[in-house]
Amino acid sequence: MTSITSVELNFLVFRYMQESGFTHSAFAFGYEAGINKCPIDGNLVPPGALVTFVQKGLQYLEMEANLSNCDADLDEDFSFLQPVDLITKDMHELRKMINERRKKAQKDRDKESGKEHGGERVRVREKERHEREKECEKDRAKVESRKEQERSPENQINRQMVIDQEDNVTVNHEENGAFGGPEPMDISMISTSQSCEFPSSDVTILEGHTSEVCAGAWSPKRSLLASGSGDSTARIWTIADGRLKSGSQKGPLNVSVLKHVSGRTIESRNDVTSLDWNGDGTLLATGSCDGQARIWTSSGELRTTLSKHKGPIFSLKWNKKGDYLLTGSCDKTAIVWDVKAEEWKQQFEFHSGAMLDVDWRNNVSFATSSIDNMIYVCKIGENRPIKTFSGHQGEVNCVKWDPTGSLLASCSDDITAKIWSMKHDKYVHDFKEHSKEIYTIRWSPTGPGTNNPNKKLVLASASFDSTIKLWDVELGKLINSLNGHRDGVYSVAFSPNGEYLASGSADKSMHIWSLKEGKIVKTYTGGGNVFEVCWNKEGDKIAACFNNNVVCVLDFRM
Repeated sequence: MTSITSVELNFLVFRYMQESGFTHSAFAFGYEAGINKCPIDGNLVPPGALVTFVQKGLQYLEMEANLSNCDADLDEDFSFLQPVDLITKDMHELRKMINERRKKAQKDRDKESGKEHGGERVRVREKERHEREKECEKDRAKVESRKEQERSPENQINRQMVIDQEDNVTVNHEENGAFGGPEPMDISMISTSQSCEFPSSDVTILEGHTSEVCAGAWSPKRSLLASGSGDSTARIWTIADGRLKSGSQKGPLNVSVLKHVSGRTIESRNDVTSLDWNGDGTLLATGSCDGQARIWTSSGELRTTLSKHKGPIFSLKWNKKGDYLLTGSCDKTAIVWDVKAEEWKQQFEFHSGAMLDVDWRNNVSFATSSIDNMIYVCKIGENRPIKTFSGHQGEVNCVKWDPTGSLLASCSDDITAKIWSMKHDKYVHDFKEHSKEIYTIRWSPTGPGTNNPNKKLVLASASFDSTIKLWDVELGKLINSLNGHRDGVYSVAFSPNGEYLASGSADKSMHIWSLKEGKIVKTYTGGGNVFEVCWNKEGDKIAACFNNNVVCVLDFRM
């Protein structure tokens, strides 16, 4: 019997992790399993292939048992079907294929039997076979009869009643306030009506990437948009000021392609996982699965390649001054790079698991988080962490300092977000109102240390429970729960004036929320999961990165 290879199985498991939102686990598994060296063309593997394969396997076993009862003289090694047949064909096609191959096999055996035992033996076997086929036909008729009953109007009505009851349970759960603190605000589906949709004239689709786009960032000074993809490239798009011209931008026009090359060849799967502009927008840093950080000019020329990590880079950030670059890797370490000297300055090896995020507190100190549930605050020149924060019971997905560098926010797979202070060893606030893993967090550009000092500081958390929650950090309470998405939320970003929040989700939609009204004011639905959303410096354009290989730029005016 044809069997699936370990390489093929590893690839299916890797794709399943990606599609299920287990991004960090997928990276770690892909790195250890050498998925980037796998000869399989991912574009040919349909979504949900692993689940489909398992389901088809169960159907195969059931069919094998049923047909064995009708064809007891067939070989025990049932090899009519190949793994590819199980994935690509439905049950009707499989039955037809088996019948044809079974008849051919039977003829071959009859022919062989005729040679050995004479024509009389063949006629006897043929008669027996016809009897068995009649029995099989009766069984099939019974199955078809049951299917017809299931398709009857009465059964359809009963089935719909069950579905409606299940939907009502879900709605009531939200309406009855499943979360503590202030009553979450439910966003009515009316708020995502036609009037909220971005008109096509305000949408520009940037095409060119050949794999999912997982990272995006606007230049802080110019109308340049950087995107990072699983196709081993980053791109710098020149976006015109003012109103966009709707449609698609293809080819090399107004775009620089930044190829991530290891040695002399481009890796078949060297995902660009993270990117960040320096403060004056002259340099772009990228991190990728080959463990190298690269620094590019704004025109797309490679300036420096920084090599020391022994695993994929998951996060990288410039400090505000722009003289140091910080990287966090799957190899459990963080490295501070001296950009001018083009060499590493210090490597920090405190974590016991892959590092998931890094964030500067000021120009010389920073925080790191990891799958080991720990958070460390480190400082250049110090050989030990200057602060250790322990309290999470799951992987710490994200850490972010507030605008003044006095409070650190973190979120975790343990379904909590926490606020930490350098003045305390234990967390200051513990937010537990989400019902699933929290993927990311963002501080609002408001309050002390921002351009909007008279507005209240707010923390946003985005979760796989499909909600975004807004927190009053001073009081440690929930302000609002934004419940408009239908699947996990991967990314959130505040507008520069702090009045709006953009969110991107696995439901293929990007919403713009008015924080004052607590409702959706604009929405856009694309052709894939939204991995990243980001605003330009003026706050009149939003970029959304999709897993169907495109970047969408949307004009925003209220």
